[in-house]
Amino acid sequence: MDNSAVLALYDRDMREGARPDGPGAVVERAGAVVRQTAPAHGWNGVVWSALEHADADAAIAEQIAHFTGRDREFEWKRYGHDLPADLGRRLVAAGFTAEPDETLMVGEVAGLARDVRPPEGVRIVPVTGRAGADLLAEVHEKAFGADASRFRRHLLDQLTASPGTVVAAVALAGAEPVSAARMELTPGARFAGLWGGGTVREWRGRGIYRALVAHRARIAADRGYRYLQVDASDQSRPILSRLGFTALTTTTPYVYVPRQR
Repeated sequence: MDNSAVLALYDRDMREGARPDGPGAVVERAGAVVRQTAPAHGWNGVVWSALEHADADAAIAEQIAHFTGRDREFEWKRYGHDLPADLGRRLVAAGFTAEPDETLMVGEVAGLARDVRPPEGVRIVPVTGRAGADLLAEVHEKAFGADASRFRRHLLDQLTASPGTVVAAVALAGAEPVSAARMELTPGARFAGLWGGGTVREWRGRGIYRALVAHRARIAADRGYRYLQVDASDQSRPILSRLGFTALTTTTPYVYVPRQR
């Protein structure tokens, strides 16, 4: 895989050419910025920018005004190769909070390990409605220690209004949900995105995460996607490397919360 060429393709396909993520979301270009405005329980933020030193601060102020005018918390997703080089510092100075760095990893579907199965006693079941979304949210809260109510509502919106754009699955040990994940399928794109992979603490280290990645890779192959993309944490990066993914750049979420909150 030509890493530089694939990264440039990813920027064009998934960032500069971003499509709406979920019902009610709108993607628009505002000067040198591409942003998504969504319902409050959806993802709001900047997906791409190509800023010059002279106009960066004004562009940042414009996005703050846009989202806070709609009472939206939002995220500016900064990639390691984005310009200007001091964009992160400028975002912090404007009131954003940087979250932990992640690694953009991409794998060509044809070259990924897709025959990994869950351990004995664990089965992977699709999430297609409210009951499955409840199980997925339960895993999310246990695995990440974060409230999953907004995420659950967003997933239900997708499953109801545009089920072909999302694949979600829960790993069950008997009736107990122990791991879960989803995959975003953007129509017309060459990349499918892996998101939300999490395993409750007492079930980690048994290969369930790997099995869920392989499960989604098989579906991506069946549906004609060429690449899988992941924003990988330090914990998942070694696992994904063994499965055939390559690190292309870093990505850092910068979050802005309106002051009135």
